[in-house]
Formats: sequence, C-alpha cells, structure tokens
Amino acid sequence: ELDYPAADRYVYSSYRGTGGVPIPHLWQRFLYAWHFRDLRILLSRELSPSSRFLYRRQIRERVRQVMPFLLYDQDPYLVIQGGKLYWFFDAYTTSSRYPYSEHLPGFPFNYIRNSVKAVLDAYNGSIDWYIADPRDPLIQAYARIYPSLFQPLEAMPEPLRRHIRYPQDLFRLQVQQFAAYHMTDPRLFYNREDQWQIPNQFRNRRRLPMQPQYLILTLPEEPQKGSPNRPEFVLLSPFTPLNKQNMVAWMAARCDGENYGKLLVYEFSKQRLIYGPEQVEARVNQDPAISEQIALWNEHGSRVNLGTLLVMPIETSLLYVQPLYLEAEQGRLPQLTRVIAAYEDRVVMEPTLSQALEALFSPTGSRRSNR
Repeated sequence: ELDYPAADRYVYSSYRGTGGVPIPHLWQRFLYAWHFRDLRILLSRELSPSSRFLYRRQIRERVRQVMPFLLYDQDPYLVIQGGKLYWFFDAYTTSSRYPYSEHLPGFPFNYIRNSVKAVLDAYNGSIDWYIADPRDPLIQAYARIYPSLFQPLEAMPEPLRRHIRYPQDLFRLQVQQFAAYHMTDPRLFYNREDQWQIPNQFRNRRRLPMQPQYLILTLPEEPQKGSPNRPEFVLLSPFTPLNKQNMVAWMAARCDGENYGKLLVYEFSKQRLIYGPEQVEARVNQDPAISEQIALWNEHGSRVNLGTLLVMPIETSLLYVQPLYLEAEQGRLPQLTRVIAAYEDRVVMEPTLSQALEALFSPTGSRRSNR
C-alpha cells in the first residue's frame, strides 16, 4: 500500500503487524467470499497462504463488536507512546433497574459507572480491557464470566496510565444531576429555589449548552502539607442560576494521579456578581472596537468564527479566553487571528494570548487592538 509520497517517488509498504485473520485454506477463502459477497476473493491470484483479512477497522465498531454489553464514551482519544498509536476508550456499565434512582430525560438507564478503560493498538487492532472501578458489581460479574479478558488498572503500563482522563459523557451527566441535587435543604429542593443550569454559548450561529472543557490549572485549594498546589489536568464546567446568566459555581473533575475521579465544586458568594459566559459574550459584542473589527472581517469574502469560550478559575476570580478564527468563504481553512480575554469588567482583543493578558492586566487599564 502507499505509505507516503517522497520528493520524486512514492514509498510503498506492506503490513507487518499481528492483526488480521489468516486465510491459508481454500474453504476459508470460500467463507469470506460468501461473507463479503465478493467472488474475487476466490478467483484473485493476489491472495496467498500468508495473506490476512483485516476488517472491522473502524475503532468504534471494533470495540462494540468485542464488548457489545458495554456503553462507550463518544470521544475516544489518541495517545502516542513509544512510537506507537493507541486509542483510549472509556466504557460504562449501565442498568435501568437501580432502586430509588431516576432516569435522565433521553437516557434509557438510571445507573452508570465508568468501570472499564479500553486501550486499542491502532496498528495491530488488539484491545486490552482494564477495570477502572473494581467496586462496581456489574463489572465484578463480567470479570467472573470472562476471567482472562479483564485486567486490573494497575496492569496498564505506566506510560499509558499517565494519559488516563476523566470521561466527558459521564461528567456531563453528573453536572446535569448536580444542578438540582446540590440543594441539601429539603425545602429548597422541593421548591427548586436554588436550581442551577448549564450556561449557553453561541456556537455555529446557535445557542447551545456549554460543553465541559479540559484545562490545565491550579485549583484554589489549601496547600497540602505546606507545599504549594501544582497545576493539574481537570475537566471543568460552570453553573448559572436557572433562567439567569450570572455564574454561581463551577465543578471540576480531577484527572491526575491519586486524585483521579475526585470532583471539586467551588461556589461563589451570592453577595457578589460574577459574570457568566453569556454575559461575557454580550460584553464582547458590545465593545465598539471589537464589534467594528469583526464586522469588517465578515466582509470581502471572509468570515469570523469564534472558538470555544474557556472559563479559567484563578484563585477566587475568573479569566475568560476565547480564540477568534478567520476563514475564507471558499477555503474554509480557519486561521487563529486574535485572542479575546475578559476579566471582571475589562475586555481586550490582541493577536496573541500573552499580549491579551498583558493588555488586560496592565496598570494603564484595558487597551484594545483593532489592527
């Protein structure tokens, strides 16, 4: 097969992995000809006793074919380690019969646990299954049924284990539930007087709920044993009151080391107004210099595409950062053109993030670039 084009030639390669099904016998070729409805498998002279069939190569289809009784996260991610590529899948055990538990709208289950981490070798197609939550009774039953299939999480090689992250789909469900169940006072809960919601964001010319975002930040916690907190990889989602736009809290899922899986909720004082994502976007649109520049770029065959608005906690304050991409109407190749940053009542737009932060926190106040 074609590997890659060189300067004046094409470089070809043959598959040298361990994946695939060998077909050394005629009866096997006959079965595959019937399976794929392709008579050429029987007649072709290109096939030899050392040939192998590689199929079900779509990663989602492959893991579901092996473990159809598990539910899989919608966002598998790729890891490069030791010169090889690995796909990570977060798999869930689910049930619709958990006592005294409600069903979320649109979901056929009322119990879900991220019990399995699946690692797929992108070259060989082999899959290793690791038990991430040994306390889950469902995965305990599956492990007894398939004793040689599942491995403990400690058996995952350490270089790969460092890339484990908290799954987005599970966190999204937890955030949705916590918006109501953070109320511990029965009277507040019954009257829904302190109901939260996931804020909206303007994406693709539509208002959509904000998706949780992975960030590297220093959590505002008390230092452990006198040592300062270090930056860590977290999955974060903000909250606003129901039918309001100011921010009241944010929730983070930790992903590093022994803190993996721990959820942290930070609530803001109700006596202080904290701008929410929709209010920050409104302030950006109302800024004369920024809105004028965006309107100018939206003409003459180009289009402005605002990226995801990132909410980054810094101690007891919030910093908002949003990339601005410029793309041609014909090419549709986005180019990072500006970075918008907001802090409290100040909004700036600069060519780079460092320049935006410098302008945002400069002693002379905010300055805006419309170049």
